Amino acid sequence: MPESRAGSSGSPVTSTLALEKCALAFTMTSGRVGFMHMRVEDIADEALALPSEARALLADRLVESLDPAEDGYIHDLWTSEANRRLHDLRAGVVSGVPGDEAIANLRSKYQK
Repeated sequence: MPESRAGSSGSPVTSTLALEKCALAFTMTSGRVGFMHMRVEDIADEALALPSEARALLADRLVESLDPAEDGYIHDLWTSEANRRLHDLRAGVVSGVPGDEAIANLRSKYQK
């Protein structure tokens, strides 16, 4: 059984249900898995109509499906960036901002 996570509304959202709502359904025909043919634009429209947690789950699954050979390279880039930021913080090149203050700054900057 798929693992459930609580959504923002408090109701459980399962990964299987979220993907089924994306209309990326599989059909079993004569022992083979057949794929429903849809245009990318139609799939995107269906995905954008999902609740935010389901969209996040779908985005995670899509990113995970990308070329795994690049994973090591991307991981190394992020590790280098994190180490650079930590060094800058410890050396006093930059100063930290409390999380609630950073979020408040972002909200005021991007709120319409």
